[in-house]
Amino acid sequence: YFFLSNLSFLDLCFTTSCVPQMLVHLWGPHKTISFLGCAVQLFIFLLLGTTECVLLTVMAFDRYVAVCQPLHYATIVHPRLCRQLAAVAWVMGLVQSIVQTPPTLRLPFCPHRQIDDFVCQVPSLIRLSCGDTTFNGIQLAVSSVVFLVVPLALILISYGAIARAVLRISSATAWRKALGTCSSHLAVVTLLYS
Repeated sequence: YFFLSNLSFLDLCFTTSCVPQMLVHLWGPHKTISFLGCAVQLFIFLLLGTTECVLLTVMAFDRYVAVCQPLHYATIVHPRLCRQLAAVAWVMGLVQSIVQTPPTLRLPFCPHRQIDDFVCQVPSLIRLSCGDTTFNGIQLAVSSVVFLVVPLALILISYGAIARAVLRISSATAWRKALGTCSSHLAVVTLLYS
Protein backbone atom coordinates (compact mmCIF):
# COMPACT_ATOMS: atom_id res chain seq x y z
CA TYR A 1 0.00 0.00 0.00
CA PHE A 2 3.04 2.27 0.23
CA PHE A 3 3.18 2.89 -3.53
CA LEU A 4 -0.59 3.30 -3.67
CA SER A 5 -0.46 5.99 -0.98
CA ASN A 6 2.26 7.78 -2.95
CA LEU A 7 0.13 7.59 -6.09
CA SER A 8 -2.93 8.86 -4.21
CA PHE A 9 -0.99 11.82 -2.81
CA LEU A 10 0.45 12.50 -6.26
CA ASP A 11 -2.98 12.50 -7.90
CA LEU A 12 -4.37 14.74 -5.15
CA CYS A 13 -1.56 17.23 -5.81
CA PHE A 14 -2.11 16.95 -9.57
CA THR A 15 -5.78 17.75 -9.20
CA THR A 16 -5.24 20.72 -6.90
CA SER A 17 -2.49 22.16 -9.11
CA CYS A 18 -4.40 22.18 -12.41
CA VAL A 19 -8.15 21.91 -11.87
CA PRO A 20 -8.82 25.21 -9.99
CA GLN A 21 -7.23 27.32 -12.76
CA MET A 22 -9.01 25.24 -15.40
CA LEU A 23 -12.38 25.85 -13.70
CA VAL A 24 -11.65 29.59 -13.53
CA HIS A 25 -10.99 29.55 -17.28
CA LEU A 26 -14.10 27.53 -18.07
CA TRP A 27 -16.59 29.42 -15.91
CA GLY A 28 -15.07 32.80 -15.19
CA PRO A 29 -15.02 35.88 -17.39
CA HIS A 30 -11.22 36.16 -17.22
CA LYS A 31 -9.35 33.54 -19.19
CA THR A 32 -5.83 34.65 -18.31
CA ILE A 33 -2.98 33.39 -16.20
CA SER A 34 0.03 35.42 -15.11
CA PHE A 35 3.53 34.52 -16.26
CA LEU A 36 4.41 33.53 -12.69
CA GLY A 37 1.24 31.45 -12.43
CA CYS A 38 2.08 29.73 -15.70
CA ALA A 39 5.65 29.10 -14.51
CA VAL A 40 4.47 27.55 -11.24
CA GLN A 41 1.85 25.46 -13.02
CA LEU A 42 4.42 24.24 -15.58
CA PHE A 43 6.91 23.32 -12.85
CA ILE A 44 4.31 21.43 -10.82
CA PHE A 45 2.82 19.76 -13.90
CA LEU A 46 6.23 18.46 -15.03
CA LEU A 47 7.18 17.38 -11.50
CA LEU A 48 3.98 15.46 -10.88
CA GLY A 49 3.59 14.06 -14.41
CA THR A 50 7.12 12.67 -14.49
CA THR A 51 6.82 11.31 -10.97
CA GLU A 52 3.58 9.55 -11.88
CA CYS A 53 5.10 7.83 -14.92
CA VAL A 54 8.11 6.63 -12.92
CA LEU A 55 5.97 5.61 -9.93
CA LEU A 56 3.66 3.54 -12.16
CA THR A 57 6.76 1.78 -13.50
CA VAL A 58 7.90 1.05 -9.94
CA MET A 59 4.42 -0.27 -9.17
CA ALA A 60 4.61 -2.56 -12.22
CA PHE A 61 7.86 -3.98 -10.81
CA ASP A 62 6.09 -4.49 -7.48
CA ARG A 63 3.25 -6.35 -9.23
CA TYR A 64 5.77 -8.42 -11.19
CA VAL A 65 7.52 -9.56 -8.01
CA ALA A 66 4.18 -10.23 -6.27
CA VAL A 67 2.93 -12.48 -9.08
CA CYS A 68 6.13 -14.01 -10.48
CA GLN A 69 8.19 -14.33 -7.27
CA PRO A 70 5.54 -14.58 -4.53
CA LEU A 71 7.69 -16.59 -2.12
CA HIS A 72 10.51 -14.05 -2.36
CA TYR A 73 8.31 -10.95 -2.31
CA ALA A 74 9.01 -10.00 1.31
CA THR A 75 12.77 -10.28 0.84
CA ILE A 76 12.88 -8.46 -2.52
CA VAL A 77 10.33 -5.71 -1.92
CA HIS A 78 11.14 -4.75 1.65
CA PRO A 79 10.11 -1.39 3.18
CA ARG A 80 13.54 0.18 2.67
CA LEU A 81 13.50 -0.63 -1.06
CA CYS A 82 9.95 0.74 -1.32
CA ARG A 83 11.04 4.04 0.24
CA GLN A 84 14.08 4.20 -2.05
CA LEU A 85 12.07 3.50 -5.21
CA ALA A 86 9.44 6.08 -4.26
CA ALA A 87 12.19 8.60 -3.53
CA VAL A 88 13.77 7.89 -6.93
CA ALA A 89 10.42 8.56 -8.61
CA TRP A 90 9.98 11.89 -6.80
CA VAL A 91 13.61 12.96 -7.39
CA MET A 92 13.36 12.12 -11.10
CA GLY A 93 10.22 14.24 -11.31
CA LEU A 94 11.94 17.12 -9.54
CA VAL A 95 15.04 16.91 -11.75
CA GLN A 96 12.94 16.77 -14.91
CA SER A 97 11.01 19.83 -13.81
CA ILE A 98 14.16 21.75 -12.86
CA VAL A 99 15.81 20.86 -16.17
CA GLN A 100 12.88 21.60 -18.49
CA THR A 101 11.05 24.54 -16.90
CA PRO A 102 13.74 27.29 -17.10
CA PRO A 103 14.63 26.85 -20.81
CA THR A 104 10.95 26.81 -21.71
CA LEU A 105 10.24 30.00 -19.76
CA ARG A 106 13.28 31.77 -21.25
CA LEU A 107 11.88 31.48 -24.78
CA PRO A 108 11.10 34.79 -26.50
CA PHE A 109 7.31 34.85 -26.67
CA CYS A 110 5.32 36.58 -29.42
CA PRO A 111 3.03 39.51 -28.57
CA HIS A 112 0.04 37.20 -29.12
CA ARG A 113 0.30 35.13 -25.94
CA GLN A 114 -2.81 32.98 -26.02
CA ILE A 115 -2.35 29.38 -24.92
CA ASP A 116 -4.97 27.19 -26.54
CA ASP A 117 -4.96 24.73 -23.68
CA PHE A 118 -6.26 24.44 -20.13
CA VAL A 119 -2.80 24.27 -18.53
CA CYS A 120 0.64 25.70 -19.25
CA GLN A 121 2.52 22.84 -20.90
CA VAL A 122 5.82 22.76 -22.74
CA PRO A 123 4.36 22.12 -26.24
CA SER A 124 1.88 24.99 -25.82
CA LEU A 125 4.62 27.38 -24.72
CA ILE A 126 6.93 26.29 -27.55
CA ARG A 127 4.16 27.13 -30.04
CA LEU A 128 3.94 30.65 -28.52
CA SER A 129 7.61 31.37 -29.10
CA CYS A 130 8.86 33.70 -31.81
CA GLY A 131 12.46 32.50 -31.48
CA ASP A 132 14.41 29.37 -32.28
CA THR A 133 12.87 26.44 -30.44
CA THR A 134 15.17 23.72 -31.75
CA PHE A 135 16.78 23.07 -28.36
CA ASN A 136 13.41 23.02 -26.63
CA GLY A 137 11.99 20.64 -29.23
CA ILE A 138 14.93 18.27 -28.81
CA GLN A 139 14.68 18.52 -25.03
CA LEU A 140 10.94 17.77 -25.20
CA ALA A 141 11.52 14.77 -27.49
CA VAL A 142 14.27 13.33 -25.30
CA SER A 143 12.30 13.81 -22.08
CA SER A 144 9.22 12.27 -23.72
CA VAL A 145 11.19 9.17 -24.62
CA VAL A 146 12.91 8.94 -21.23
CA PHE A 147 9.86 9.64 -19.06
CA LEU A 148 6.98 8.33 -21.20
CA VAL A 149 8.18 5.70 -23.67
CA VAL A 150 10.79 3.96 -21.49
CA PRO A 151 8.47 3.66 -18.46
CA LEU A 152 5.67 2.36 -20.68
CA ALA A 153 8.04 -0.19 -22.23
CA LEU A 154 9.16 -1.36 -18.78
CA ILE A 155 5.53 -1.62 -17.66
CA LEU A 156 4.67 -3.69 -20.74
CA ILE A 157 7.68 -5.95 -20.16
CA SER A 158 6.59 -6.48 -16.55
CA TYR A 159 3.06 -7.31 -17.63
CA GLY A 160 4.34 -9.62 -20.36
CA ALA A 161 6.21 -11.60 -17.70
CA ILE A 162 3.15 -11.50 -15.44
CA ALA A 163 0.93 -12.79 -18.29
CA ARG A 164 3.35 -15.67 -18.93
CA ALA A 165 3.34 -16.55 -15.23
CA VAL A 166 -0.46 -16.34 -14.99
CA LEU A 167 -0.95 -18.54 -18.06
CA ARG A 168 1.09 -21.27 -16.34
CA ILE A 169 -1.25 -21.24 -13.33
CA SER A 170 -3.84 -24.02 -13.39
CA SER A 171 -5.93 -22.93 -10.40
CA ALA A 172 -8.87 -20.60 -11.10
CA THR A 173 -8.53 -19.07 -7.64
CA ALA A 174 -4.87 -18.26 -8.26
CA TRP A 175 -5.81 -16.74 -11.64
CA ARG A 176 -8.35 -14.45 -9.99
CA LYS A 177 -5.89 -13.49 -7.27
CA ALA A 178 -3.17 -12.65 -9.82
CA LEU A 179 -5.58 -10.66 -11.97
CA GLY A 180 -6.94 -8.87 -8.89
CA THR A 181 -3.40 -7.87 -7.97
CA CYS A 182 -2.80 -6.28 -11.36
CA SER A 183 -6.15 -5.06 -12.68
CA SER A 184 -6.37 -1.71 -10.88
CA HIS A 185 -2.77 -0.79 -11.73
CA LEU A 186 -3.29 -1.80 -15.35
CA ALA A 187 -6.46 0.33 -15.49
CA VAL A 188 -4.55 3.39 -14.22
CA VAL A 189 -1.73 2.80 -16.73
CA THR A 190 -4.27 2.43 -19.55
CA LEU A 191 -6.02 5.67 -18.58
CA LEU A 192 -2.74 7.58 -18.28
CA TYR A 193 -1.24 6.44 -21.57
CA SER A 194 -4.42 6.53 -23.68
